[in-house]
Order: sequence, then C-alpha cells, then structure tokens
Amino acid sequence: QVQLVESGGGLVQAGGSLRLSCAASGRTFSRYAMTWFRQAPGKDREFVAAISRNSGSTYYADSVKGRFTISRDNAKNTVFLQMNSLKPEDTAVYYCAATDTASNGFVATNPYAIDYWGQGTQVTVSS
Repeated sequence: QVQLVESGGGLVQAGGSLRLSCAASGRTFSRYAMTWFRQAPGKDREFVAAISRNSGSTYYADSVKGRFTISRDNAKNTVFLQMNSLKPEDTAVYYCAATDTASNGFVATNPYAIDYWGQGTQVTVSS
C-alpha cells in the first residue's frame, strides 16, 4: 500500500507555469509506475502524463506534449509535473496515481490500470 499526496496547485494566468509534486509513502516507490491524470468540471478524468519505474519511459497526452514534463526522484519518493505555457483549458483537478508493476518499462495511461490515487490538487488557469 502507498499513500500519495499532491501539492503545488494554484491559480495562474495563461502562459504561466506551475510545478506539481506528488509525495509517496513507504520504501517501495521504485516499483510503481506513476501517472498524472486530470479532471475538469463536468468532464471525464483524462490521462496527462506517465513515467515508468526507473524513468526509462515517458508518455504524454497530445494536448500537453511539449508543454508538460513528468519526472521522478525515486530516492525522494516523489514524482513531479512541470507545467509550462499553461492554457485555460488546463484548468482541472490534477491527480497523482500509482501502478504496482513488475515491468521496468510499463507506463499506465488508463485509469483502470491504477492501483492507488492521490487526493488531487486544483489547478486554475485564468485568461
């Protein structure tokens, strides 16, 4: 079992940047593939970015490719989402998620593959 706690959300103007962090409990962080999802009001939860256990693989939604960067520091049990050139359509609750996997290269992009979820952090981008 792992507990995930997001931080770093807030209110920014379009074109600005935010860096989200997700801190995980326990000593087995390196065995989890990590993913960021987001959910806007009235919309389905959507995939944003994913990273494999050892950072060997990353994958991004087309809507954020080139603007967002996912990274992790296994020594600190933390995954990050650097968000640049933010747009109003990026406004959503952002969720950190973990998948327990034996695969070093696996990236989780489907919510049904997720084993653990964080509580979410609000990101609001004003125009």
